[in-house]
Amino acid sequence: MTNQERLVEGVAAIIPAKDEQDRIAATVEATRGIPGVDVVIVVDDGSTDRTTATATAAGAVVVGHARNRGKAAAMETGATALNAIESREASRTAPRALLFLDADLEATAANARPLVDPVLADEADMTIGILPTQRTSGGGRGLVVDLARTGIERATGWTATQPLSGQRCLTRAAFEAALPLAQGFGVETGLTIDLLRQGFRVVEVEVEFHHRVTGTDLKAQVHRGKQYAHVMRALLTRGVRPSAPARFRTR
Repeated sequence: MTNQERLVEGVAAIIPAKDEQDRIAATVEATRGIPGVDVVIVVDDGSTDRTTATATAAGAVVVGHARNRGKAAAMETGATALNAIESREASRTAPRALLFLDADLEATAANARPLVDPVLADEADMTIGILPTQRTSGGGRGLVVDLARTGIERATGWTATQPLSGQRCLTRAAFEAALPLAQGFGVETGLTIDLLRQGFRVVEVEVEFHHRVTGTDLKAQVHRGKQYAHVMRALLTRGVRPSAPARFRTR
């Protein structure tokens, strides 16, 4: 038995979801078809629609929060649920790797194998999905992306292509080394910094995912404001004070 076989045995997909009844079934069904994935856990983070019922009908193990607690809490809840599942598996000799996917990927979730393979082959401790240009127009997250990228670079010397990508696969050892996760939308930034600082191998992988893109209305602007605040908090609690984005610097 090789060292990696002792460290990782299979893959569990964890999908945080809130009010995703229209997309979660397609996402779960596609995820179940990814080679190596034998458990799909949906964490219903305080939904007010039929997310739980729809995900269950699609074949996922569903756990949930009575109220919305944010993505980081959902990720931790999913990992805890997996621990409970594995504790009942008498034949298991090693924990599964964790594949985190967004709930709105729908059929494109099936394209996640490039994220999984490097972890199973012991070529990476965490992979980060680099998504193509999305089909839906909108966007406007440049300030948050800049903040996360410059903060990660200042903290670790590593430049991330898509620092806010939530599509990631990592070993259980890497996940546990990053606990507790940064809160809210700062989770990806904090996770990257924490693992790089501890010497874990982080690799970016191009993956053909497509999901809903935030628009430009008032609700979207409020969402981006929360993202910015959460990323900044993740950086500051790690002793990182990023410089202002280039577009706001004075000469």
